[in-house]
Amino acid sequence: MKRLLLLCFVLLSLGNRIAAQLKLPALFADSMVLQRNTSAPVWGWAAPGQKVEVSGSWSDKVIRAVAGNDGKWMLRLPTPGAGGPYTLRIKAGTEKRLQGVLIGEVWICSGQSNMEMPVEGWTTDPVRNSAQEIAAANYPAIRLFTVEKDIAYAPREDVKGTWSACSPASVRTFSATAYFFGKELYNKLKVPVGLIHTSWGGTVAEAWTSEAGLRTMGDFNKELGTIDSIRENRAAIVEQDRRNDLKWQQAVNDDGAAYTTADGTGWKTMKLPVFWEDAGLPDIDGVVWFKHRVMIPREWAGKALRLDLGPIDDRDVMYFNGVAVDSTTQGFTWAAERHYSIPGKLVKAGDNMITVKIIDDGGSGGMYGKAEQMVLYPAGGVAASGIKLNGEWQYKLAAVKPKPLLNTWPNQPSVLYNAMIAPLVPFAIKGAIWYQGESNVGRAKQYTTLFPLMIGDWRRKWDQGNFPFYFVQIAPFKYWGETTQAAELRDAQRRTLSLSPHTGMAVTLDIGNTDNIHPSDKPEVGKRLALWALGETYKMNGTVYSGPLYKNFEVKEHKVVVSFTHTDSGLKAGSGALEGFELQGADGLWKPATAVVEGNTVVVSSDAVLNPIGVRYAFYAASAGTLFNGSGLPASSFTSAALK
Repeated sequence: MKRLLLLCFVLLSLGNRIAAQLKLPALFADSMVLQRNTSAPVWGWAAPGQKVEVSGSWSDKVIRAVAGNDGKWMLRLPTPGAGGPYTLRIKAGTEKRLQGVLIGEVWICSGQSNMEMPVEGWTTDPVRNSAQEIAAANYPAIRLFTVEKDIAYAPREDVKGTWSACSPASVRTFSATAYFFGKELYNKLKVPVGLIHTSWGGTVAEAWTSEAGLRTMGDFNKELGTIDSIRENRAAIVEQDRRNDLKWQQAVNDDGAAYTTADGTGWKTMKLPVFWEDAGLPDIDGVVWFKHRVMIPREWAGKALRLDLGPIDDRDVMYFNGVAVDSTTQGFTWAAERHYSIPGKLVKAGDNMITVKIIDDGGSGGMYGKAEQMVLYPAGGVAASGIKLNGEWQYKLAAVKPKPLLNTWPNQPSVLYNAMIAPLVPFAIKGAIWYQGESNVGRAKQYTTLFPLMIGDWRRKWDQGNFPFYFVQIAPFKYWGETTQAAELRDAQRRTLSLSPHTGMAVTLDIGNTDNIHPSDKPEVGKRLALWALGETYKMNGTVYSGPLYKNFEVKEHKVVVSFTHTDSGLKAGSGALEGFELQGADGLWKPATAVVEGNTVVVSSDAVLNPIGVRYAFYAASAGTLFNGSGLPASSFTSAALK
């Protein structure tokens, strides 16, 4: 009996070990969508040498593979036309069955905050008709997968995320642009749609590009070298960061024994109030101790006092005669005025010491209010009768806040590709949509190389040929007073259409909000992206998918005749006059010009430019679109000149 029990225990343990060795990427899970009519890569991990069998309930065919020495296996599973739900069976010693699998169209949806912006919107950034859209989002054949944010210094093998059927509950926090794109496809194609959303607000294009791709460009080699060093010395760097943080926390939590005495050795003086960056401590984030002697009159001795110090950036602890009395360490501490009560038992006649430990976590630091806000007076009295505390204080720098050596900032070359794109490869997809560019404003010339390079980089990694890649041109926005840099980035995006095949651009010049970098009309943005897919990828007859795009210009009798593609039965002005055109003279200066539509061209002229050498349209950060085609789609901004 004992032998039988032992044998059962051994077999159970062995079975558990085998089961534990069968692992699938997060993308392969219940409710997933597989790309239709293809040989879809399916992969995972098992015991080295383990035989693997995969089959879908749509077919009797079983596809086999063997796990390599590293335990990884991959095979290609033929998929049928759209349909489902199906069961996907994976067997490798043990068996997993994925339920509710649909076959349809799969799209990657990536970029920065305008792609990340959810259907419910953000507090200060609404999405048009979000409440109605959420309530109506009952589309169980649309499946949503959001990749959790992360960075990595080397390509990862998996992500965190789950598939869910589209419902009012699941769509609420899902990418609005991706959802409205997917909904439009579903309503037109009537097939399941899988949307894999992987984005991060405020991020740059180079973060989404692989190191190998970026190395061919050369612009980011220095930063990539730093990343290589971090990757090679990660364990040592993590340990050093731990030690640095420990020292920092010790400085933050110091009880003040070494700083609250009367000894002034090694202390300097600073006139307060002031930000310490302007008074001897430039570019310092850290812990700085301040102390100030104050002579207390005999009649105040033993009485409770009130201490006002004005606002302090960021956090502080106040000591009186060496005793910690009060602090401000929670909430928006940098803006809060300090009003502290000092117990009478600490107050003595004559020489007393006020000490303040200030902890600056970032940006400016110090007591920075007004002189009249710094005063000591009896509790219940009035500040005007108190002792003024502005003027010279002693200070001592105790610790500088360490900068993490293992940087978690997402705007490093390749780190988002490594963590949030590489693990998705080579999952079978139809194409990708992209909404990014705002964080690369100011580097338009570089973007004309970087963006096509990123697209080509993804395509090489996926090894699916030049799959469709459709993107949103950044919308008009004031960009804190800059003039043409955002327009130049828009033009860099426009030029990508000719630099990278099978790309398309949704123009948003007419639906932006110059006061909000996150325009609300995401339903229209998603629809315009879907028009490109429906017209170019799915070849739906009669689909007009692009607004007018600049083709060329020629000079005729001091006038410029501008030609466009995608005019769709003729150009037209919007609800008002045709505006936003400028001509460039031989002196290189741009002057406002008059423009009129003549069929499929625009004729531009200016009395100030009799010999024009260039033409541009809507070429300021906040320019609104006034030129459209016959289907009402807006023309892209453009310049005939080279980008800076």
